[in-house]
Amino acid sequence: MAAQEAPTPGIHLVHKTVGRSSFDVVRDFKHRAYEAGQKKLALGHGGTLDPFADGLLLLLAGQATRLMDLMHPLPKTYVAELAWGVETDTCDLHGKPVSEADAAHLTLAALEAALAPFLGWTEQVPPTTSAKKIDGESAYKKAHRGEEVVMKPCRVFLLSARWLSHDLPRRSTLELTCRGGYYVRSLARELGRVLSCGAHLRALRRTAIGPWIDPGEGQERLLTGADLLPWCPTRELTEAEADHLGHGRAIALGETLPATWVMPEGFPDPSAPLRAMHQGRLVALLRPSEDGLRTFANLRGGL
Repeated sequence: MAAQEAPTPGIHLVHKTVGRSSFDVVRDFKHRAYEAGQKKLALGHGGTLDPFADGLLLLLAGQATRLMDLMHPLPKTYVAELAWGVETDTCDLHGKPVSEADAAHLTLAALEAALAPFLGWTEQVPPTTSAKKIDGESAYKKAHRGEEVVMKPCRVFLLSARWLSHDLPRRSTLELTCRGGYYVRSLARELGRVLSCGAHLRALRRTAIGPWIDPGEGQERLLTGADLLPWCPTRELTEAEADHLGHGRAIALGETLPATWVMPEGFPDPSAPLRAMHQGRLVALLRPSEDGLRTFANLRGGL
């Protein structure tokens, strides 16, 4: 896609590079929209990646921004490189050391055993330099001003975690799949504490979100129509039904088609809505009501 061409409404799969913030990517898309004369095109992203991390970022354009809340409960897969022996205040390679310890005692068996308690639903304390809101402001902004930041534990879900490689006692590489809201930096910190040596993230890559994979550096893929929300069952609309929904009226329950992508076994139910499809476009999201199906998100014009 040419740099001056406005982003097409839909979900764009974008590779974020190391050193850039998620907002930097959104800003690039805003510039593209501005240059193409679409100054009011709504834009947002479907889950922050820290500047030191790279990988898949979802860029939502136009009516697709109304799908943002549906991105949070999706499984997200990461490959993380942990450095042993040092815990930092940011839980990553750019932080200041807060503790150091010898990691020579680490064994493969100890590393395997350390992962098990973190699987499933657990309480996790986010890093102080995270985007988590405190009194309406991101924690990292308060931390960067030198204010005292006390992070409360959050309930998070880790579906799976496996070690890919080791270079002990220096570093190890871990692949994990978690629900939105999970902090891999916090996992690195806690593993270091459990193993009595300290640890922080040296690198992080997000390889997948739900059914979508990282397109690779310099690449971009646009999702529209049936490619959107494939974990949701589908209700195909007639012309009359599309008109009813467009005017705020309910339609009959009718026949629904099953989801074309299924959540991994053991992953929490995301409470997926019904996709309302009309002439190959996603036009609304539906929920059952006493008088049939009603719209709770009208994607005007469709995607």
